[in-house]
Amino acid sequence: MNKKIIIISTLFIVLIVSSCKHANQSKGKTDNGTKAGKEVSDVNQTMNTPKQIIAKPEMPVLCYHRIKDGKKGDYTVSRATFSSHIKMLADSGYHSILPLQLYDYLVYNKALPEKPFIISFDDSRVEHFALAAPILEKHGFRGVFFIMTITYNKKNYMTKEEIAQLSKAGHTIGLHSWDHTMVTKYKEATDWQKQVVEPKKMLEKIVSKKVEYWAYPNGVYDHKGAKDLSKHFKLSFTLFSKRDSIVPLQTIRRIIVPECKPQELLKSIRRAFKSK
Repeated sequence: MNKKIIIISTLFIVLIVSSCKHANQSKGKTDNGTKAGKEVSDVNQTMNTPKQIIAKPEMPVLCYHRIKDGKKGDYTVSRATFSSHIKMLADSGYHSILPLQLYDYLVYNKALPEKPFIISFDDSRVEHFALAAPILEKHGFRGVFFIMTITYNKKNYMTKEEIAQLSKAGHTIGLHSWDHTMVTKYKEATDWQKQVVEPKKMLEKIVSKKVEYWAYPNGVYDHKGAKDLSKHFKLSFTLFSKRDSIVPLQTIRRIIVPECKPQELLKSIRRAFKSK
């Protein structure tokens, strides 16, 4: 009798252990499968088509050039004006975003903060580092600085060290060609090498990261140039020009900010980008 009870008890224990082991194995497969599935999903996200990208609301993108007192022109604003523009944007609830966030919004429908905008600077001017960046940072903003590599260490232009410091401070560094020659004039492979490939490599060495954004010299592009730039950059930025329906990521519109009162800038933003 005792022997029979021992045999039955042993079989019962074996059955319980086997069941628990099977349950744990099943749970492990589920967790691993879910994790692996998420990783695959992140890597293989569906990208929007050019038509879907064009259909999305445009984000305001501002472009500044010179920030200097006592000099007039459509490409120049005074120091006080620039400061008042940034204060107005901050007080109005705008949030600066960087080009990567815009790219993820356009391509993958990722969320953006309320009232997003991009602030950009062309031509590598030293005041972009010495004046503009501190004002932006004071208000919690970050910008994108498009560099002409021919200007390195020249008078009134940023040094390599200053460009690197901007990148370390959380700003984005983009390329604005070697010497401001327009894309429509790049006819030979040597032109692309001189204006895009080599300057891009040099700039990447300075900031120790990829340079993935381009601003067209004079804001001018043609379809062929935009299509070729897609081989080098995630986004390219024009000035005013109509977007290309085939390569919209390479024709992101900007507006040049002139000397104007803050409220006039706000009206320009709303009119140009149909934003609130």
